[in-house]
Amino acid sequence: MGIVLGPNQYGKAENRVVRIVRDTARHEIRDLNVTTSLRGDFAAAHTDGDQSQVLPTDTQKNTAFAFAKKHGVTSPEDYALALARRLVEATPAATDARVSVEEFAWDRIEVDGRGHDHAFVRRGAEVRTTQVSLDDGAAAVVSGLKDLTVLKSTGSEFKGFLKDEYTTLPEADDRILATALTARWRYAHAAGIDWNAAYGDVRALLLATFASTYSRALQETLYAMGRAVLVAHDEVEEISFAAPNKHHFLVDLAPFGLDNPGEVFIAADRPYGLIEVTVTRDG
Repeated sequence: MGIVLGPNQYGKAENRVVRIVRDTARHEIRDLNVTTSLRGDFAAAHTDGDQSQVLPTDTQKNTAFAFAKKHGVTSPEDYALALARRLVEATPAATDARVSVEEFAWDRIEVDGRGHDHAFVRRGAEVRTTQVSLDDGAAAVVSGLKDLTVLKSTGSEFKGFLKDEYTTLPEADDRILATALTARWRYAHAAGIDWNAAYGDVRALLLATFASTYSRALQETLYAMGRAVLVAHDEVEEISFAAPNKHHFLVDLAPFGLDNPGEVFIAADRPYGLIEVTVTRDG
């Protein structure tokens, strides 16, 4: 039996790139976490220690920073596409570049009812994401978000589920529904898309559908959210969700002589139900 080199890639992980735009007195901030990797014919580096075709990971890091200035960061997708193309161009042995970007959102600090020109506050835990793959010149873009924490205090039930001898969960006619959502949507192409507008609209659709859909299960809500995005956006091929069910249990206040008509809950962080689903087009 022979021994051969299997699939491999290499790159620079988690470059923290912060780009401040100072063209006017009113500054803009883009705060990114950038991971790059290259695939291709790098067998000699593994088998013979020959680095002649290897673009160092340190160079990939430097390119990520340089392109934040040279190309700019109008959106994570546009920046990632430009960075991927540059890395393939600079590495003849590479056939495929992958660039993953997380963007951390900042809001302007309000002073006297107006957002300050150059002072910002970090917005919660929500992170915008994109992953760009450039394979033989063909670009694939998957964008998304993670840790978007949402809650509705009514409009959700969970009943009629399968039961066996180990089932203790009571049926609920009215419950809190909460999750820290991860969503990733795949674009059919990378041409002519306003990435920021598309992201904003998809995010708004997810939130509006979550809020307005009566939920008989988190699964039903996620399907409705995915369907809303695909109906509104022809350029999106599919959307995938990972949604941990952030359980809220009613606290028994009877020992203290108090009623609790669905007002006081304990938020349990674990264990939790994890619902994962992809909504896609048929054919």
